[in-house]
Amino acid sequence: MREAEVKAVLIDPQNGAPVIILRDRHSSKVLPIWIGQAEAISIATVLQKQPFPRPLSHDLMKSLLDAAGAKLEKVVISDLKENTFYATIYLRTADGQVKEIDARPSDSVALALRTSSPIYISEEVFAQSAIDLPAEELDQSPLDEKQRFEEFVDKELNLSEFKRYID
Repeated sequence: MREAEVKAVLIDPQNGAPVIILRDRHSSKVLPIWIGQAEAISIATVLQKQPFPRPLSHDLMKSLLDAAGAKLEKVVISDLKENTFYATIYLRTADGQVKEIDARPSDSVALALRTSSPIYISEEVFAQSAIDLPAEELDQSPLDEKQRFEEFVDKELNLSEFKRYID
């Protein structure tokens, strides 16, 4: 499995759909996943550290986990079937059992960000769907990294070209 971090939430210029970019922590590859508007907003509020005035669904899920004494161990982007990504949430219950719960990647990522839980991509999904991020992106200061990533998104990342590989 590849540990990943949420690099960005973008809008696909071809169809206006939100895309999360998951970056492998140990390579120069990223995994774009198209998601819904509500999930994009939920993820973006955490990334931007901008709390929503009222709890969003993922905030409610975190509160429910906390109230039940459960802990989100990790999420795994586990499969890709017919152009649809699948995820599994690994939840440790109050009595110590680990439960595997089928979930959408967008909901899994939104919840993982709220619980500071790790995000992983299965080797199979990674091999099938990850694309290269320019190597110089990895050697930049945070400010330079942000600028370089924005340039990569604007000039080099062709989401429609990537989507062609999973269609």
